[in-house]
Amino acid sequence: MRRLPVLAAVLALLGWALAAPALAHNISGKDAAFVASSAGAHIGPFLYLGAKHMVTGYDHLLFILGVVFFLYRLTHVALYVTMFSLGHSITLLAGVLTGVHVNPYLIDAIIGLSVVYKAFDNLDGFRTLFGAAPDTRLVVLVFGLFHGMGLATKLQELHLSHRGLLTNLISFNVGVEIGQLIALSLMLGLMLLWRRATAFPQQAVAANVLILTAGFLLMQYQLAGFFTHRGA
Repeated sequence: MRRLPVLAAVLALLGWALAAPALAHNISGKDAAFVASSAGAHIGPFLYLGAKHMVTGYDHLLFILGVVFFLYRLTHVALYVTMFSLGHSITLLAGVLTGVHVNPYLIDAIIGLSVVYKAFDNLDGFRTLFGAAPDTRLVVLVFGLFHGMGLATKLQELHLSHRGLLTNLISFNVGVEIGQLIALSLMLGLMLLWRRATAFPQQAVAANVLILTAGFLLMQYQLAGFFTHRGA
């Protein structure tokens, strides 16, 4: 019975993504108004915005959850999270600074695909169907690049001022890392408790099926947005 709150917390994240894919984690409202009107370096506010964006980004969180789901050593967790952070840091900074624009719906659809990939990998789908699995470290790095470009598209929509741009981008990226560490710490704590449950193997399969479903729904929602707006 003590494990039920742990499972409930994991299912709550999955239910959030499954039930409300339209609640995208865009920078909007007062946050968007501040970013759009800011000129010069604003380290503190951009740190906060980066952290907030990560901890409310259910697609990023689902991918991270999938990545750490069956990692039992902190050294392995550190390796995979570092690969992911390296990837999204590169494209976040490069995407905004160079002005490279990618359709946000397509990028978010690929981010949804990353969730599908990791859940499918956790279910041992690649080895079952193909006899071998891709190098997860490399795949996490590659998907990290797409996650970073997804972050970049959110900032590009706000037409940031060039004054203090690099400082603000670095601050935002550091904030993203802080938010990721907060979310990751909570996930690892919950997973540590959950893995002690005798029913964990069965529940883990069910959870990854839900993560897989959430990823497909995210892909479907973003692709529908892409085709709808392209034809508008």
